[in-house]
Amino acid sequence: MRRNHACLTIIAAAALAFANAGAHAGNLPERPENIEFRPLDFQPPNAADHRHETRSGVPVYLAPSREFPLVQINFSFRGGAYLEPADKAGLASMTGAMIRRGGTVSVSADELDERFDFLAANVSTGSGDVMSSASLNTLTWNLDESLELFIDMLRRPGFEQEKVRIYRNESIERMRQRNDNPGPILGREWSGLVNGWDHYSSRVPTRNSLESITTDDMRAFHAKVFQPGNLIITVTGDFEVDDMLARIEHALEGWAHGERMPEPPAPTATLTPGVYHVEMDIPQGSVAIGMRGVDRDHPDYFPLLVMNDILGGGGFTSRITNRVRSDEGLAYGAGSSMSMPAYFPGVFRAGFQSKNSTVALAIKIVKEEIEKIRNQPVTEEERTTSINSFIETFPRSFESRQGVVSIFASDEWTGRDPDYWQTYRENIRAVTVEDIQRVAREHLRPEEMAILVVGKWEEIAPGDHTGRASMQDFFAGQRNRIPLRDPLTMQPIAE
Repeated sequence: MRRNHACLTIIAAAALAFANAGAHAGNLPERPENIEFRPLDFQPPNAADHRHETRSGVPVYLAPSREFPLVQINFSFRGGAYLEPADKAGLASMTGAMIRRGGTVSVSADELDERFDFLAANVSTGSGDVMSSASLNTLTWNLDESLELFIDMLRRPGFEQEKVRIYRNESIERMRQRNDNPGPILGREWSGLVNGWDHYSSRVPTRNSLESITTDDMRAFHAKVFQPGNLIITVTGDFEVDDMLARIEHALEGWAHGERMPEPPAPTATLTPGVYHVEMDIPQGSVAIGMRGVDRDHPDYFPLLVMNDILGGGGFTSRITNRVRSDEGLAYGAGSSMSMPAYFPGVFRAGFQSKNSTVALAIKIVKEEIEKIRNQPVTEEERTTSINSFIETFPRSFESRQGVVSIFASDEWTGRDPDYWQTYRENIRAVTVEDIQRVAREHLRPEEMAILVVGKWEEIAPGDHTGRASMQDFFAGQRNRIPLRDPLTMQPIAE
């Protein structure tokens, strides 16, 4: 009875609120698309308002909030796979994982887990291609003890041998699944084609490389990367600024400063245009089409963002998605990306998955859309839709305090122009129809693009039954065969 009464009360309150809203709405139009919204008034935060430095020069970005009794601390270090020897592929990721999983010099791995659990502290560490990180999320009243344990783990990792053995075995077991799906195969072969197999971004750990990594290797990598001279800290949550800075000063006391790691090297390989194929007995082919692009500092950065958004980066409003998926029904997902990283030129890449028999037709359509955006101006409606999308979603990057300080730490690592966020919308708005066609012509050069296909060639090559396209249409039907690689050794499997 009480439950029914409560439901009726809620319904009545909602009806009253709706009626009051209607009374005040007055001049609402009959159709929702005719509603006029006030311009979005949002000013991005300024990095200088959040940035501090320790006495030893470690940058610290702070964003306090009293909403919850939680504190989130993140340490970011420059260094990752690009610093590991070629024959020790996997050293960075193993070191990053074992700092958390391997205990400390004075605390066993199991005891470390128990103590963090008792403190309700969530702790993680890891190393990627370029950056390494460590994070602590803890309750405010457990901050001192959690931070002390966190710093002990970072400064004096134990690399407990049994935990290392378990990690290595788990990693090797995961390797066995590398050829189970076409996605990972497409990804690694594409990276090898574009960046070269000698570049860190294309190196793949093997069983032998993991088994060759010693505790001394991990200690050396840790000492080089995980140290205050190579560190930026971000903190969000329940704290006072001066108090947190004092805690960080205390936490870093006595921790020797080393050198800041150099920026990662650029690829030296040159992509050779053509059709490349990895044979796999699957009903759908996975495809990548693309070429080398530009870096983040290129003067065409903003026009390229808008151009790619219209071509294939904008989801259902983009041309490639509309034609390949919506109009032709050839794929569930199709689109393009224009990566423009900080340290070296990125890659333009279009891609999709389609039935083997329609792979050639989908490739033809993608290439048609590339030619169209190069040779014909986009419409003003397309330009406006794309620009409005960038501008209206811009505030999302700053909707959390953790997001804000993470952005500023990343910007400092990569040397981004401090005015970038303040002028972002102005630069997006300035992109014209003429700019879009110009950058498409300059930066999308079909004759320099490669096509990579993973799938069953005997079903892919003939094309669709209507005869609209076949693989003979691309590069005179010439195919560069890439053998499938052994998942444990990455050596070609003999056919």
